[in-house]
Amino acid sequence: MSEIILMSDARVAAVPVEECGEALVDVRGALLVDDRKHEDAHGAEVHLRQGLLDRLLRAQALLPGGLRLLFVEGYRPPALQRRYFEEYADELRAGYPDWSADSIRTAASRFVSPPEIAPHSAGAAVDLTLADADGRELDLGTEMNASPEQSDGACYTAAANITAEARALRAVLGSALEAAGLVNYPTEWWHWSYGDRYWALAAGASAALYRPKELA
Repeated sequence: MSEIILMSDARVAAVPVEECGEALVDVRGALLVDDRKHEDAHGAEVHLRQGLLDRLLRAQALLPGGLRLLFVEGYRPPALQRRYFEEYADELRAGYPDWSADSIRTAASRFVSPPEIAPHSAGAAVDLTLADADGRELDLGTEMNASPEQSDGACYTAAANITAEARALRAVLGSALEAAGLVNYPTEWWHWSYGDRYWALAAGASAALYRPKELA
């Protein structure tokens, strides 16, 4: 997609879902996992749909020698997604009291997906970065989950206000993930998905494969 389509866009919500019933699986043992995200007592964040995990392993095999994917967060329970969205929307309301409800929703969706269509809650999205052969996280220009306000827009995948080295690493990461069939949310360099509504719209698929679900 040449334009930046936000998660709040009606075109995303309009994509039908043909749920394939694929399981949520634990990625530990398959990928290098960072432990910074622990919001759920059951370890929900280390789960993904099997089809997405398969594609991440394919992407990892495409990376240049000495680089590895560093997995940070996958599945997010719907209740946690709602909390994240409302907390960020509340920050925006406080900072921009003159904005309309629609403006707040649109702005919030640059950083947190509206709960009803959230790829993370479908097990279809992953937040990840790159690490070296020793597992040390590399610098891709911003901290992961830096908001547009915190990063002065450097969280956008194509941001110009990052170093040449960080830009090159983003390109390496993106090349491998795109080759494996994932799509990026262009306001967050770390967010990639497969099988959700946003993926379907970006990839030209007739329907999404996964809908939001609870972890069994």
